[in-house]
Amino acid sequence: MKSSPGIADRETTCTTAPVGGSSCSRATPTQANESGSWSSRPQEDHCSASHLTGGGAISRRRCLALGAQAAAFAAFAPLLARAEARRFKIGACDWSIGKMGDPAALEVAKDIGLDGVQVSLGTAANNMHLRQAAVQQRYKDAARQTGVAVSSLAIGELNGIPYKSDPRTIEWVSDCVDVMVAMQVKVVLLAFFGKGDLCGDQAGVDEVVKRLKVVAPKAEKAGVILGLENYLSAEQNLAILERVGSPAVQVYYDVCNSTDKGYDILKEIRLLGAKHICELHMKENGALLGQGKVDFPKVRATLDDIGYSGWMQIESAVPKGMKMPDAYKANLKFLRGIFA
Repeated sequence: MKSSPGIADRETTCTTAPVGGSSCSRATPTQANESGSWSSRPQEDHCSASHLTGGGAISRRRCLALGAQAAAFAAFAPLLARAEARRFKIGACDWSIGKMGDPAALEVAKDIGLDGVQVSLGTAANNMHLRQAAVQQRYKDAARQTGVAVSSLAIGELNGIPYKSDPRTIEWVSDCVDVMVAMQVKVVLLAFFGKGDLCGDQAGVDEVVKRLKVVAPKAEKAGVILGLENYLSAEQNLAILERVGSPAVQVYYDVCNSTDKGYDILKEIRLLGAKHICELHMKENGALLGQGKVDFPKVRATLDDIGYSGWMQIESAVPKGMKMPDAYKANLKFLRGIFA
């Protein structure tokens, strides 16, 4: 989350190492393994292709051309696959596409070509309105009509009304578990930025741990995950997870936030592992994905190493002067090329 409507800008007083210049290579689509690849001996002028031609032989040139077409299709088939068949599903945060707390976000996502939307639970002003059955039904109707999923939830209001100190937030987080069950959503992002920042605040961390230990059994029983997004290092987050002691509490990892804080994101992703990363934000501040600080091809390779699969949400990544839909279509195309 960053500079979103109703969500405080993430500024921190936590001192970290300066961010060095990181190279960002442009990605080419990942080539899929070719099962049944074409082969022929050097002395042969023809190859058997009865499964393509219905019998007989075709010229070596034609055979190679067909093989190249098959390989190209294999490489791009994941981009054309139905969303539920993809290893990586790509959505966007509702606040970043201009429809925070509005079911119309799913229609915007459909126009962009996204698989889903990360939906805000609400704000203090509307009393976290997604807790209302009628609001939930509007999202369910929108999902059915558009074919776009409600991929996960988020409580961005915690940036201004901190979970570490405000008593109202205890109920919000607990009730959100019920909402996830009703919406058939597995992950909620709990934000710790702005006033809720945990950097350098041990008392705040202790209170968050205390509150999470109370609600974690409910989340665990419901089969849902509370994802912590913050400016802490992977080691600091793992310490929190160990203290809470529940698989229902994990890390919501933002590759741009962690890069901006000077962390080695490839090392952090490996340290956390698929066991502790519930979902990802794919973001650049003020640039399109692939044109900023984050090396996304290396992120893909690292996610392969830990065996992560699931949702990633585009956030921000809109250059100055560029319209959001155009930027998000470009960002989606870029990610599809890498995370096919």
